[in-house]
Amino acid sequence: METKRPRLYPAILSLLGWFAVIAQYYLMIKNGSLPAGELTIRFFSYFTILTNLLVAICNTALWLYPGDHFFSRTGTQTAITVYILVVGLIYNAVLRWLWQPQGLQWLVDELLHSVIPVLFLLYWALFAARRRMAWNQCWAWLWYPAIYFAFILGRGAFTGFYPYPFIEVNKIGITQALINALGIAGVFLLLSLLFIWISRYLTAAQK
Repeated sequence: METKRPRLYPAILSLLGWFAVIAQYYLMIKNGSLPAGELTIRFFSYFTILTNLLVAICNTALWLYPGDHFFSRTGTQTAITVYILVVGLIYNAVLRWLWQPQGLQWLVDELLHSVIPVLFLLYWALFAARRRMAWNQCWAWLWYPAIYFAFILGRGAFTGFYPYPFIEVNKIGITQALINALGIAGVFLLLSLLFIWISRYLTAAQK
């Protein structure tokens, strides 16, 4: 069953997403002590930033181009939902307690890690969940986090910079970093299978 997609909802999510990403970049450049070029590279080294940027692009496409395209596909929307949900889960379960942002940084932090993940999950539940998916779609969704992790390990080996403590090889070692990465990959896979199961359950109930 194809549920009619609204334009107002993705418009709001799009604007929130672009505001949060751009504001975070501004804050990083303003408060950083490294050259702007290095800060920019580090900015785009965060899975949080890349995934929120993906959410913003997706919602912009859904808002401005409501027809059929890559971002209107159920698989694409579900994969992005999994990615942004992992961002929210890991941050709120592991990373939130490592710092205490204030002012604009607090607002941006909440948007990136809590508000946008919840809103996009709600979008999926309302407008994508009742479109049936195949079980084997989940494997393709793992390429994005796998390529990201390979990039972070490679760049970190040369620069010593790792954006997250659970993959900080120079402190916890490569073995523990790989174990952590496999654990997170397991979370991606389990969530992917859960969303596919939900879609299949809902579509089966319609028959």
